[in-house]
Amino acid sequence: MEEIKKSLKKAVGLLDEEIKVEHPTEFSHGDYSTNLALVLAKKKGENPKKLAEEILTKWQKSGLPDLVKKVEVAPPGFLNIWIKFDYLVKQVERVLREREDFGKGIWGKGKTMVIDFSSPNIAKRFGVGHLRSTNIGQALYNLYAFSGWKVIGDNHLGDWGTQFGTLIWQIEKEVNDLKVDKNQYLQKLTVEELERLYIKFHQEAKERPELEEKARECFKRLEEGESEARKIWQVCVEISLKEFEKIYKLLGTKFDVVLGESFYQDKMKEVLAECKSKGLLKESQGALVVEVPGVKTPAILVKSDGATTYLLRDLATIKYRRETWNPDLFVYEVGADQALHFVQLFKISTQLGYGRLTDFVHVSHGLIGFSEGKFSTREGKTIHLEEVLNEAIERAKKLCLEAGVSKNLSGEEREKVAQVVGIGAVKYNDLKQNPKTDIIFDWEQVLSLQGNSGPYLQYTYARTQNVLAKAKKVEFENLSASDLTGEEKALLRTIYRFSEAVEKAAREFSPNLLCNFLFDLSQKFNLFYDRNRILRQNSASPQRLKQEVKNQDDRERLGWEEDGELSEEKSLFRLALTAAVGQVLKNGLKILGIEVLEKM
Repeated sequence: MEEIKKSLKKAVGLLDEEIKVEHPTEFSHGDYSTNLALVLAKKKGENPKKLAEEILTKWQKSGLPDLVKKVEVAPPGFLNIWIKFDYLVKQVERVLREREDFGKGIWGKGKTMVIDFSSPNIAKRFGVGHLRSTNIGQALYNLYAFSGWKVIGDNHLGDWGTQFGTLIWQIEKEVNDLKVDKNQYLQKLTVEELERLYIKFHQEAKERPELEEKARECFKRLEEGESEARKIWQVCVEISLKEFEKIYKLLGTKFDVVLGESFYQDKMKEVLAECKSKGLLKESQGALVVEVPGVKTPAILVKSDGATTYLLRDLATIKYRRETWNPDLFVYEVGADQALHFVQLFKISTQLGYGRLTDFVHVSHGLIGFSEGKFSTREGKTIHLEEVLNEAIERAKKLCLEAGVSKNLSGEEREKVAQVVGIGAVKYNDLKQNPKTDIIFDWEQVLSLQGNSGPYLQYTYARTQNVLAKAKKVEFENLSASDLTGEEKALLRTIYRFSEAVEKAAREFSPNLLCNFLFDLSQKFNLFYDRNRILRQNSASPQRLKQEVKNQDDRERLGWEEDGELSEEKSLFRLALTAAVGQVLKNGLKILGIEVLEKM
């Protein structure tokens, strides 16, 4: 794409103007298309179709890039561009030469991004709602790392705040009510018990609102460093981290840094001092606030009782990240309900000189739920993520048995398949959606071997490996492509787009765009597999092929000869296509954090 843009800009004499080049929806409109003439015609008040013809003439005189086969003008003024098949075949060879490196970008070289994702609250089990930030955040991390960026993944734990006053109050109350030794009580605590205590407090606070004040007092004790409050807090943190690690292992989630809000406790005074020196800090009803341009509600940094807010801690976090890594981009993968918080955070950060507004990105995600709707830990209605993941594994096991895809595997292999398929299904079902949309969890869609699902893509990859396993070891060099079938052409015109799909998904913070590409590639491969013989010695689906081969045109389309044999050259080309599809699927699914299986 860049070669086409560069050539076209040179021919037209454009210097700074950006040229938009995209892939048309239909192959009949070319491999690329640009609306350059429409844009320029609007500025100049000229006829766009006539201007497009003039641009094409200039481009042809200047010299079309070697990879371009032809360019046509289409109403109302598009330039449609076709790529030579010889070039596309070379891209297949490139896939098989570069393997795991195919599709890697360099546009992020020399740049650093810090991405804040997952960030669960201490003393709570993962609810299904935690999936999105963890899953989407890891995919964005992988997309940017694959694009050449230096990426720092930071799990900014919610290990500070009034909720710990809640737990300190409730734990001390239970110790007194039960008349037990505090140390023994703390040793027996589990994350389930912490969650129960949290829910119990809020249920009682409905009848006794004064308990909220008691919780604030307990948190103040913690902030002041009181030893007993600190001891309870430390136990809550340690219990929670063990629970989190169990979930992260299942999901394959990894972080470079795990720093909770408590880490920034001693760094907030400096931020307050900077706010004061720049004339931003004001007192309002005993609280310290900052007025944010364009936002009616002032941002509270310190409450009237002296307790700090997570907005102040987030400002201290940005300051620390700027001083430690000096990132070009600060990305937060957090729910859409925190939109106002990030508007305030980013604008105050720019006022303090921590960065430009364009340096900060809030990737907001919608809710995830079942038919029961939104879940709340406070109300005790959470569906726990571990339960969902385990259910997915069990359902995947049943699916594989019913579909017969694991009938030739050992018991150990079946267990592995079930886990990879089940976890991959849950992750893909999340990632294929636009992050901003809400999701209603539907098991039938999540674990389907048909349609846009994780199992479908994993099965397609396994199918490519099954074909290659039956073939003799071959070297895919100097491939020859002649008399191409429609299915072969469709694959050639799709495979090379992988790197562009990765870059677009990264730049738009939308892993679903990569999912769309992989699903489209899988569909095209499965159609190719059904309609074309690949191996010389075996037909992929002999009964269907024999039914379809009715005349000479069909024989030419399918590469089918009278004796049921393929030429060695044609079989080698189709094997190369198969291997390239498999490699691209593997690379793409790895970016999404989804494992592939050689056998299913």
